[in-house]
Amino acid sequence: MKTTRYYKTKKITVNTLIHMFLLTVSVSCIFPLIWMVSSSLKTQETIFKDTSLIPKEFHFENYYYAWIEGGFGRNFLNSIFYTTAVVVGIIVVSSMAAYAFSRLKFPGRNLIFYVFMAAMMIPIPGSFVPLYVLLTKLHLRNTAFGYILCMINVGLSTSIFLLKTFFDKMPKELEDAARIDGCSKMGIWWHVALPLAKPVLAVVVVFNALNVWNEYVLALIIFDSKPLMPLQVALMTFQGEFITRYPLLMAGLTITALPIILVYLLMQKYIVKGVTQGAVVG
Repeated sequence: MKTTRYYKTKKITVNTLIHMFLLTVSVSCIFPLIWMVSSSLKTQETIFKDTSLIPKEFHFENYYYAWIEGGFGRNFLNSIFYTTAVVVGIIVVSSMAAYAFSRLKFPGRNLIFYVFMAAMMIPIPGSFVPLYVLLTKLHLRNTAFGYILCMINVGLSTSIFLLKTFFDKMPKELEDAARIDGCSKMGIWWHVALPLAKPVLAVVVVFNALNVWNEYVLALIIFDSKPLMPLQVALMTFQGEFITRYPLLMAGLTITALPIILVYLLMQKYIVKGVTQGAVVG
């Protein structure tokens, strides 16, 4: 008969192995970020010679040169504007659409929803040609508005799917109580559905903010004017045909990574709540 000590030993061993695995995954994810910050504080001559994570000399001027030479000021503001506008647009459109698919009864509801879901299977590069043609005919190419509309379209399908799944679990008694208090359908969406959907909205915000912030190829296709380019395009300033200025490139990448890390940290408690509770309404 197995003793209590055996079960305790087995539990400790399993927990140790799980924590070692998770620690290994965490280190593998964090190490590139640490190496990036370390490399951004070195010089072009020492970046390959000095392999330590802590440089012998800290060259903080790399951040200044990266900001000035890369034209990061204008492009940084562009990326913040594009990311904010796209995320707000996706939240408004996808939450309204998801609530309609979940609660309203109208002809073709399932068909339209399945069309949105089918769009998730189309890779983004596969839509570049029709987007280019459409924006050209609408005279929206090389405009911030055209780029924002394209990026909203890119994130809609996944966001609608996540939010509809949440709204399907939302108790109808909450809506009935709000309706008794005189709320319209729009009022229920605004005062009941959205506040309860904070965990899912946090996932939608982080997912789409990361997608817009890191977008590069679509921006090159839509924009011709350099002042309209997002931040990712400015990083190519440090990568030439014959030489790449790696310290400045690493400094630029660090500047680029900081805002999206900040957004994740601000949304972390809602994301964890959504994952651990399975986005169950309570």
